[in-house]
Amino acid sequence: MANNRYEFDGMKMIEEITTNAEQTQEQLLRQILERNAGAEYLSRYLNGETDKHLFKKNVPIVTYEDIKPYIDRIANGETSNVLTAESVIQFYRSSGTSGENPKMIPVTAEIPNLRTIYFGLFTSVMKKHFGDFDKEGKRLEFMFTKPDTETPSGLKARSVSTSLYKEDGFRTIISQHHTSPIEAIFCSDTSQSMYCQLLTGLIKRDEVASVASAFATALLRAIKFLEDHWMELCSNIRSGQLSHWITDSGCRHAVSSTMKPNPQLAESIENICGCKSWEGIIRKLWPKAKFIATIATGVMSQYVETLKFYSGGLPLVSGMYVSSEAFCGINLEPRNEPSKVSYTLLPNMAYFEFLPINKDTPTMSEESIEPVDLVHVKLDQHYALLVTSYAGLYRYKVGDVLKVTGFHNATPQFQFVERQNTILSIDTDKTSEEDLLKAVTEAKTLLEPLGFILRGYTSYADTTSIPGHYVVFWELKPKEGNNDQELDPKTMADCCYRMEESLGYIYRSNRKQNAVAALEIRVVKQGSFDALMDFYVSKGAPMAQYKTPSCINSIEALNILDSNVMAKFFSPQSPML
Repeated sequence: MANNRYEFDGMKMIEEITTNAEQTQEQLLRQILERNAGAEYLSRYLNGETDKHLFKKNVPIVTYEDIKPYIDRIANGETSNVLTAESVIQFYRSSGTSGENPKMIPVTAEIPNLRTIYFGLFTSVMKKHFGDFDKEGKRLEFMFTKPDTETPSGLKARSVSTSLYKEDGFRTIISQHHTSPIEAIFCSDTSQSMYCQLLTGLIKRDEVASVASAFATALLRAIKFLEDHWMELCSNIRSGQLSHWITDSGCRHAVSSTMKPNPQLAESIENICGCKSWEGIIRKLWPKAKFIATIATGVMSQYVETLKFYSGGLPLVSGMYVSSEAFCGINLEPRNEPSKVSYTLLPNMAYFEFLPINKDTPTMSEESIEPVDLVHVKLDQHYALLVTSYAGLYRYKVGDVLKVTGFHNATPQFQFVERQNTILSIDTDKTSEEDLLKAVTEAKTLLEPLGFILRGYTSYADTTSIPGHYVVFWELKPKEGNNDQELDPKTMADCCYRMEESLGYIYRSNRKQNAVAALEIRVVKQGSFDALMDFYVSKGAPMAQYKTPSCINSIEALNILDSNVMAKFFSPQSPML
């Protein structure tokens, strides 16, 4: 985002706050405690005191379930100072696609102010590395909203992205810097929204300076949608008439008013989209684009290979580390490969603490470990992130695991590793999101000689038989567009075995002892993961923030994938210990 409010010396501010990180953090915590010491929650532990040491000694480390009763009271209309002295003005609603129910995170008036500063700093970093791209053209950014939900007290609950799009002045920003009409962004029908955003992006293809979406999933969904609809889009461009199935009045008016017959443009796009391979399609369609901005780190790194296939060599920029709980960090080197991306946590956004995690002895009780401050983390150590915010979160466990990769001035830089939870377990084995991603990454290298790209994966622990086993769903796409290309059973079985080899010692030991059965890969039809996304979006997940779950817990979602299985493959033998 960019507007006049963000025009300040952002790089200077970044240098100042990262150099004076400890002082900035101390001052921020003091302000939070001084403002909210009289709130019911904090007064239970601090009795009106604002001392940092008392805060660390008395205020417990909590999860969402611990504070949910307080949040429910606010949502139900209790106006007294429950979590904060300031009024809650709305709630951020998490996506709910990471294997847990959506969370309602309180928002006070201070949070939009921090958001403005955060995007100002991010814009400054991007301009440093890519120039003033907003003056060179427009952004083709795929943005989607969900209708607000309303709590019994009348407060709105919406995703972070929807809240941003509803900010005052956003309409002006869109008209100046984006190809997508505001009406398409707020269209509740995601298919009509996607179609209209693609159509206007193609009509203005020579103006597009960047292509973007919040997460890689939405961008790849847009490319798949384009594969399915490019002939119809070209027909619209040729005739200057919008397809009749676009019935949303806002979309029809906004898009139709900018259309006129353009046979030459339609022919150019047809020549590009009609080629045998779609390798480099993004750069071919939008030749002036300087980069692709989308989160492709953490679990999203599974999509990097596919993004690179479509990108034509454009830099993949994973620029921001944001959660519903806080605006956390910025990638100060946006040209870095996704695998090398680290986020510099911004000391002025929230008070951060870090609970050390020993990856070698994960069973160690967290109660016996003391969290450390931002400036006291150690290189290469893994930590669980804790956040204390202006909006009533105190020593709140976000659920993210981060690894320290370096420092910018006095401020550490982190690699996002995974969500902190065990996603697969049959016996004594405990496989995390990171473990599964590593195993899939190792196995998919065997697909290269076959000419396939892994478009997506997810998993579940099948315990319907004894012993149970891991099931991993793969959606594969042929590189050259030959959908009849066959899979080699031996290679796919080798993929299963390679995954098992990559999993932890306890898993491999259980396999040897027949406590866990052979790992299974189920290959699903193309479009299955789009159907999975549609399911979660229909249940309330915002498409803009959708992340394919690493493990499926929903029977309905599992049925969607199982109904599209084309082939099943099993590991041929137990992995070596």
